Amino acid sequence: MKKRIILVGFLGLFSNSFGQQIPQYSQYLRNQFMANPAAAGVYDFTDVTLSGRSQWTGFDNAPMTSYLSIASPIGRNPKVRYDPGIRTGSGPVKNPEVGTGKFKHAVGGQVLADQYGAFRKMQFAGTYAVHLPLSKTVNLSFGAKVGLSNNAFIQSRAVVLDPTNDKTYVDYTSNNSRKNILDIGAGLYVYSNKFFFGIAADQLTKNMVSFGSASANFDPQMYFNATGGIKLRANDNITITPAFIVKYMNPAPISIEGTVQIEYKEWLWAGFSYRNTDAIVGMIGLNINKKLKFGYSYDYSVSRFNQYSTGGHELVLGIMLGRK
Repeated sequence: MKKRIILVGFLGLFSNSFGQQIPQYSQYLRNQFMANPAAAGVYDFTDVTLSGRSQWTGFDNAPMTSYLSIASPIGRNPKVRYDPGIRTGSGPVKNPEVGTGKFKHAVGGQVLADQYGAFRKMQFAGTYAVHLPLSKTVNLSFGAKVGLSNNAFIQSRAVVLDPTNDKTYVDYTSNNSRKNILDIGAGLYVYSNKFFFGIAADQLTKNMVSFGSASANFDPQMYFNATGGIKLRANDNITITPAFIVKYMNPAPISIEGTVQIEYKEWLWAGFSYRNTDAIVGMIGLNINKKLKFGYSYDYSVSRFNQYSTGGHELVLGIMLGRK
């Protein structure tokens, strides 16, 4: 237990300078809007997603993330009709097709709560994207995100070996450190019903615009990612989608994650991912009906922390408002 507590304290104090500044999502393939603002509005309906994620289960104060995201095209969304029933017995419901071959604008929003060790981050952001048709089946979109994040250090969750002589700890505990930081991100996304590719950047202004009582530097770093995938049809019922996401933020090493997703009748899906030097991920999900979709994933750690952690869990619920 002592080893676990010391390790959690170390991770909590120093993860803020490394990868956990940006939350990790195992099901990035199912909601790419959280990875790239240019993916807002790819569907011709209002796409709402709720998610909760626990990472490194078994550690005290392990990372936990939850979010709500909403994205919708402007002016092309059909009226949402009230439907009190949730019908699940009508057979397989295919994935919705992305809307291509037309010019459109889209808006979106995100509310994020992220806790990792002794740090907590609350973020509110709005997104705008413009979609340009390259052909009838392929679109190119550009997106921008502007938000505000409230960063806080929770002293009661911090564990250090020598609190009085640890300068980093003293800096963070003075003045009950809290700081609000402007977050700006941007992305480019090329997509069709058969493939996608995107690049995105976040925290572009770092801490240039910030205010609050913090004497310590929360030090947000620029974050970059690239995603891509292609849908391959094996037969009339089975489609296979190999995909990837590459992430980088200085001074952390590059993170590469490869994913293979298999869908049955574009309705029921399962998949697995490998995140280099970190985890193997198993995933399952389905379209419950034309309005609801669900996904679950489990991360099995392959890092040196696996002797202390029982893995991670991620639940995703999607609501498709106005889908035809």
